[in-house]
Amino acid sequence: MRHPSTTTLPRRSQEEHRRNRTREIFALIPAADVLEADDLLHEVVQLNMPVAERVAARFARRGIAEEDLRQVAYLALTRAAQKYDAERAGSDFLSYAVPTMRGEVRKYFRDHGWMVRPTRRVQETQARVNKTREQLTSELGRSPTVGELAEHLGEPVEDVVEAMAADGCFAPTSLDAPVGGSDEEGLSPLGATLGSDDDGMLAAEARASVQPLLRDLAERDRLIIAMRFYDGLTQREIAERIGVTQMQVSRLLSRILQQMRTKLEPSTAA
Repeated sequence: MRHPSTTTLPRRSQEEHRRNRTREIFALIPAADVLEADDLLHEVVQLNMPVAERVAARFARRGIAEEDLRQVAYLALTRAAQKYDAERAGSDFLSYAVPTMRGEVRKYFRDHGWMVRPTRRVQETQARVNKTREQLTSELGRSPTVGELAEHLGEPVEDVVEAMAADGCFAPTSLDAPVGGSDEEGLSPLGATLGSDDDGMLAAEARASVQPLLRDLAERDRLIIAMRFYDGLTQREIAERIGVTQMQVSRLLSRILQQMRTKLEPSTAA
């Protein structure tokens, strides 16, 4: 039986169709064999991928590529579908899946999102400061002072100041940001005040390191790397060319890059 694509329905109807069809699928899974169950779970993931994309979008523009956040959310969605038990958790799959996806994206930010990584203590204090600042702003009708934040948190003022100073570590100041200068036409961009590396030398070093690793890859792995980094294709475009899903391409790229990184690390540490 063919089901209408959610993209052809109005937004409210899309959500209703997604919810109802997801419920139907989980009702079918207990009686399905292994292959049928895999197909049904795959449909659950495809149906709910727009929800994963909305979860990822809430964390966009904070220093990590949105495509990376979507991949984390997709993977969390897949794991949630595999672990979900409709009889024990109830019929609303998203009430289980959305917190799972949100938690994984937040964890990814905690582990990978810092451009300059403060200590764990500073990271944890910063999270508490941000939450408390929102709460006190709502209660006081104004922004709280550092002293009020420190008193509410039970932390020394110095620790609160240090945590607030680390607030820009997720996303650094733009190189296009204007800074003081002598340019009569206006302020100079920050990037114009910085030195630069020799790109040609860096590229030559990278090629010398990577070429032996590429020769060791299987033919399909080399093709995937070429399409992604030489031809500039998206993961969706690669998936269409080699006949797999976008999530499979993401997993293949992760495996290939980890394989190359593992071989490269001993030489770079020498």
